[in-house]
Amino acid sequence: MTGLSTLCYIEKDGKYLMLHRTVKKNDVNKDKWIGVGGHFEVDESPEECLLREVKEETGYTLTSYQYRGIVTFVSGGGVTEYMSLFTADGFEGEPISCDEGELEWVDIEEVWHLNIWEGDKIFFRLLDEQKEFFSLKLTYDGGDKLVAAALNGKPMELFDVLDENGNKTGITKERGVVHREGSPHATVHMWIVREKETEHGRDYDVLLQKRSACKDSNPRCYDISSAGHVEAGAELLESAIREMGEELGLAVTAEDLHYVGVHNAAFEAEFYGRMFRDKEFSSVYVYTKPVDIADLKLQESEVESVKWMDYEECLKGVQDGSLPNCIYEDEFRMVREYLEKHM
Repeated sequence: MTGLSTLCYIEKDGKYLMLHRTVKKNDVNKDKWIGVGGHFEVDESPEECLLREVKEETGYTLTSYQYRGIVTFVSGGGVTEYMSLFTADGFEGEPISCDEGELEWVDIEEVWHLNIWEGDKIFFRLLDEQKEFFSLKLTYDGGDKLVAAALNGKPMELFDVLDENGNKTGITKERGVVHREGSPHATVHMWIVREKETEHGRDYDVLLQKRSACKDSNPRCYDISSAGHVEAGAELLESAIREMGEELGLAVTAEDLHYVGVHNAAFEAEFYGRMFRDKEFSSVYVYTKPVDIADLKLQESEVESVKWMDYEECLKGVQDGSLPNCIYEDEFRMVREYLEKHM
């Protein structure tokens, strides 16, 4: 079954007009908060449907609005809906009560804390970032769980949200939403290390990657040899092996990676004018097989360059800030302690 609909978020004084759907018993949006809109009538255009539905539900006549995107909802059970998404910042008329639920002006930041669909957060993020007209596909499991998303035909990354103990909650969120909200999620960190002899005995070099200038956080900072997110449903070692292949061109096996432990950390900072919140449960691994930098195939979108660095020199640079980096000192010490005990 296929449907056509419109949805509009009317803005005034930093607030969206939100509809709390509480009336209809068999409403797929029951108890959810959404914008205003509805299904097309025969021969209507998206704009005609928009203007009619907004008038019927709110009493307002829109005087300024923008067509922002097409959202394809795949709800499960053979139900797909194509929704034309609008925002509006001009209207006239007197408000009326709505037979769909309760209308309320809500601060745009507070909308994120309402009972809204997980996929809606993705298009809220795109609207906030002033993205050009977009096509967003959201696939659900027949219930509330978002299982896939694609932006302009390209798959988006979804992560399992974790609880305070690092266990999966059953909720999945899109990468940008995770870092906007600061939702706990899993990552893998792989440290490439080589042993060396010095006049003081055994010591180590670590391979550092310099993050690409286009990274969404900490651009052009030195970082772990290879690291990445664990996508929803993926296994830790599977993710570690994939990341090392994608970022560095290294073909590794599960037996090549030595498990160090879990590092739990969080930070928030502003990048490109927006807050970036990170809360990770990172599974840390060590890789000690020989690596020749000249043989590596760097993923340009992720890694600008790599270099070997003496462990103690690197530690000093992390501590005094002389090395532009995003390395957690306690995790770096975890690696050294593991090497001294097990390698």
